[in-house]
Amino acid sequence: MTKKIQILVIGHNTNGCTEEHSRVAYETGVEVAKAGHVLVTGGLGGVMLAACHGARDAKGLTVGIIPQKEASEANEFCDIVIPTGMGLTRDFLTALSADGIIIIGGGSGTMSEMCAAYMHKKPMVSIRGMGGVTQQFIDNYIDHRENIKIIGVNSPKEAVEKILELITA
Repeated sequence: MTKKIQILVIGHNTNGCTEEHSRVAYETGVEVAKAGHVLVTGGLGGVMLAACHGARDAKGLTVGIIPQKEASEANEFCDIVIPTGMGLTRDFLTALSADGIIIIGGGSGTMSEMCAAYMHKKPMVSIRGMGGVTQQFIDNYIDHRENIKIIGVNSPKEAVEKILELITA
C-alpha cells in the first residue's frame, strides 16, 4: 500500500480570520480532497476549520493535530483528532507530519509552523493577497540558510497543484 500524501494547511486562527481567508481555506480543502490526499491542520478554528470543512464536503480525509489534551477541543470537521497536550509545541508535529504546506495568511503561530517546516526543508506554498506576517516570505527564503523557498501562488487550485509538484520533484 502506498502512503497517502499529507498536506498541511496553516493560517489565521479564529482571531484574524476574515471571510476571504475562510473562503480560500475552504476551497483549498476541497482541492486537497479532490486530488485524493489527506488534509492535515492544527484542528482548531479559522483557516483550520474552513479547510477541514471544505475537505469534508468534498469527501476527503481530515486530520487535526491539536494543542489540547481533549479530542473534543477539535473543530467538528476533523475525522481524525490527535490531542497532543503539548500546547504550542504541537506546531512542530503539524509541520513534520506534512509532506508539504499551504499557507493562507497567518500570525505568529503560522510563522512557528513555517519555521519548523523550513528547518526540515518541507516544501511550502503561500497564497498571495492573504496578508499576515507570512506574506513577506512569498517567493523568498526565511533566512540566510536558504533551506527552501516559499513559492507564491494565486489560488487554492494552483496551491494544491504546485505543492504536489514540489513534493514529487
